[in-house]
Amino acid sequence: MPNQPPTPDPSANPLPAHIEAAAEHLRRGGVAAIPTDTIYGLAANALNERAVERVFRLKRRPAGMALPLLIADATDLDRWALDVPDDARRLAERFWPGALTLVVRKAPDIPHAATGGLDTVALRAPAHDAPRALARLLGRPVTGTSANRSGRPGLTDADDVRREFEGECCMVLDGRCDGGVASTLVDLTGAEPRILREGAVSREELSEVCAAFAAGVG
Repeated sequence: MPNQPPTPDPSANPLPAHIEAAAEHLRRGGVAAIPTDTIYGLAANALNERAVERVFRLKRRPAGMALPLLIADATDLDRWALDVPDDARRLAERFWPGALTLVVRKAPDIPHAATGGLDTVALRAPAHDAPRALARLLGRPVTGTSANRSGRPGLTDADDVRREFEGECCMVLDGRCDGGVASTLVDLTGAEPRILREGAVSREELSEVCAAFAAGVG
């Protein structure tokens, strides 16, 4: 079995110590399974290509598939995206932190390994302290793909995550997942915004912010 960093004990350390330990692990190129507002996710420094590749190996996910990235808040949008449209800004201001993922044109610093070779990236500021704190401490996005083997159900319990990876997976943070509905995915890279996946944020809610949805476009 490969050497692994110890899993923090939540009874012995307060949450900030957990997060700082995880942030340091990610700085060294590691991967951490962390709770989010939906299910457990595999977090790695999204700007570290080797760490991103490890996420793919852990998940047994085919290379070339884009990974969603998690950021701290709406103010980071301009840092990690290019030519951000006004609709994206309005949606981020209204629904972040929360269950809305925005597909926008990626900033040059984000490697193609994280975006499946595409010039676009799916960004979200989740409504959970752990991933947002990690992104803030690192000063860069973290990967937000689910902590499970590809094709298997998402997990909401830390012990289930440990069993899923059977000693392969890095650090596992104990914590609570809200187990909510998957985020709504909106593509803002075309002439009109498009809903790619309907989720927790409804079309009706989007239409309150974005005129295209109010007009039935997308």
